[in-house]
Amino acid sequence: MVTLVLAGVVVLGGLAWWLSARAARLDRMHVRVESTRAALDAALLRRAAATEALVASGALDPASALLLASAAAEATAPLEEVEREVVESDLSRALRAVLTPGAVQVLHDRRDVVVEGLLADLATACERVVLARRFANDAVVAARRTRGRRVERWAHLAGRAPLPRTFDVDDEPPALAPRGAAGAVAESGAQPPAPRDRLAG
Repeated sequence: MVTLVLAGVVVLGGLAWWLSARAARLDRMHVRVESTRAALDAALLRRAAATEALVASGALDPASALLLASAAAEATAPLEEVEREVVESDLSRALRAVLTPGAVQVLHDRRDVVVEGLLADLATACERVVLARRFANDAVVAARRTRGRRVERWAHLAGRAPLPRTFDVDDEPPALAPRGAAGAVAESGAQPPAPRDRLAG
């Protein structure tokens, strides 16, 4: 009898440890969801700030400047999740509408060091949004997949944590390099230089 009791205690202890380990793993996944989403929010704010800086430089025509300024201002306003997706997509589309290859080339042809720096900063910010959203959505998909498993659902291992959702936006960046730059890099086989803030980070 004592042996059976001890065996039961061992089994229950092992089961409790196993469930605790799975719960801890799920908790770490939720932490990763939060951290990658915070990084995405920061990247989106940097993109809006880089857009506003380009507008403030006076390099754009009034209509283009107004369009970008309005889109960037909406992207920095406190909004619900779905509304945020809409305004961030609007900013992406506004950037592509204003910064067409022809318009970007005109800006590069000015040989203005300040404008060149602003375009480089904006290009870096747009690239970081794409990467940050990818990482954030990958974390969400992994957490949702784990939460959907039978054991995690049966044992309520997620507790009261809300089910995370992906951040679905149009984040395609405009082409901000001067004409021929990408081709020259491809022909030489060299990698394009990393922007200054990327090297610092």
